Amino acid sequence: MGRSVPAGDVGGEWKAELRRRGYRLTPQRQLVLEAVGELGHATPEEIVTAVRRTASGVNISTVYRTLELLEELGLVQHTHLGHGASTYSVSTDDDHVHLVCRDCGRVEEAPPSVVGPLVATVAEAYGFTVDVGHFAVFGRCRACSQA
Repeated sequence: MGRSVPAGDVGGEWKAELRRRGYRLTPQRQLVLEAVGELGHATPEEIVTAVRRTASGVNISTVYRTLELLEELGLVQHTHLGHGASTYSVSTDDDHVHLVCRDCGRVEEAPPSVVGPLVATVAEAYGFTVDVGHFAVFGRCRACSQA
């Protein structure tokens, strides 16, 4: 999926990767990656709000361009968790399935084994390889189901 970049590791290998590919390390890029790491699954709008707490002049276009670059470098990944904007999270080596509650909006991560039989069936029947990192299952979380 991507390389392992702990949420708080803004001084790690990603800086070297940016330089290796000819990109400068800018404060905006660092702030965007930090915000993604802190927020977990966040939309670009949520990310720009977090970044503006430190750098009020950063606009949404800068955030979108930065997210695109960080995704190209394998440092963040996007997932569609509904009809709204994509959400972004720091890439890890751990594939996971997103469990999205339609009532409260909570997003939980589950191991790929949860959908293993489905993935195997789709591969066998259709020759289609599922990208589990972009896989989202919608329903009701335990708390909402019990309410």
